[in-house]
Amino acid sequence: NMIKKTILVIGLIAVIFLSYRGLKKVNLNTGYEIGQEIDSLNNVFVYYNGGVDNVVQRNTIEGYNLGLEYQCVEFVKRYYYEHFNHKMPDSYGHAISFYDKKLADGKPNKQRNLTQFTNPSNSQPKESDLIVMKGTLFNRYGHVAIISRVTASEIEIIQQNPGPFSPSREVFELMEMSDGKW
Repeated sequence: NMIKKTILVIGLIAVIFLSYRGLKKVNLNTGYEIGQEIDSLNNVFVYYNGGVDNVVQRNTIEGYNLGLEYQCVEFVKRYYYEHFNHKMPDSYGHAISFYDKKLADGKPNKQRNLTQFTNPSNSQPKESDLIVMKGTLFNRYGHVAIISRVTASEIEIIQQNPGPFSPSREVFELMEMSDGKW
């Protein structure tokens, strides 16, 4: 009897987990089609991806890997390539790999050929800076977005693949701390 209950619980957990994983690949928002242009920054488009785990194909330009189409990393790398003609030395990796925990504030990230800042930082965020969000229980790959606007009290980000019902732009409070850090 106890063995049957254990097997039933394990089976139920497996069904829930597999259903959740499957739903992350499906377009639940029928108001958009996968690959539809939904926003842009400096004439570089943000495309709708559907479920956050949906993968269409790898996007490359002239042999340079931009990433998996419609994922957050692909937009960031495509933006830097098209707007700044910037190729990252390491053209692979998930969103969390854009931030090297071992680097101090304001030091060069050689993997991305960009300057890396911590949070909080001695430097105020600027437009076109990247913001890297750590992974979570439900998204171990993290998320990366571009700062599209900075005011005295907030930053706005533009992002690709935030989820089927989430906006391509979000606003966060920007604070200058008592020690002068942002």
